[in-house]
Amino acid sequence: MKFSLNRAQRHKLGFIVFLLFVLLTWYSARIWRPDTAGLERLLAKLPLYYSGILYIVLYVVVTFFIFFSKDVFWIIGALLFKPFLATVFICIAETINAFILFYLARYLGRGYVSRQVSKKYKTIDRKIGKISLFWLFIFRAAPLIPYRFMDLAAGLTRIRFRKYLIAVIVGSPIKMFWIEYVLYGVGANIIKNPQAIVGYFASNKILLSFSLVYVLLVILVIMKLKKKG
Repeated sequence: MKFSLNRAQRHKLGFIVFLLFVLLTWYSARIWRPDTAGLERLLAKLPLYYSGILYIVLYVVVTFFIFFSKDVFWIIGALLFKPFLATVFICIAETINAFILFYLARYLGRGYVSRQVSKKYKTIDRKIGKISLFWLFIFRAAPLIPYRFMDLAAGLTRIRFRKYLIAVIVGSPIKMFWIEYVLYGVGANIIKNPQAIVGYFASNKILLSFSLVYVLLVILVIMKLKKKG
């Protein structure tokens, strides 16, 4: 007896797998205890070329399976490679992540979502699909929305990957260099005392003002999307 699924059933099964992936990776972050010092020692023992490659590979693999693990790699990157080189390595890894997560959502979740949402949200979906590269760039550059959520959400909508990829390549370095610069400035103390970052901002008024510009840009994007909806 041959067992086969129609298109609607395949879309539903794919969406269930997609939800299970999101839930399992979310839960994994609750039980994972990162050995930041051990990972940093491992990378520090290797020549820069090999440590950079290993850092990118570990970043892609670990952050794919574990939500909220990127903070660990961002801290290690800033301390070990310094802001500029850490930004280069992270952006390479994030581009790989964007490709994987975008198409994971596109192939497992897009079909089901497009068949189930109401007519109103299909209209919103069409408008999101036409969002300009400039606004995608702002979303990617602003340090507010986690990259994983953006990658998955973009895959569920009509946004074309080529346009999203350009935003990833152009926007990510701005956000990541800002983060790595701050982490490097605070230093290793941030691991034991996360509140140290508050003092760092308080003593760097220019950096604080620059950060507020990011927040204002994100507010403008949210207002624009809300107006379109």
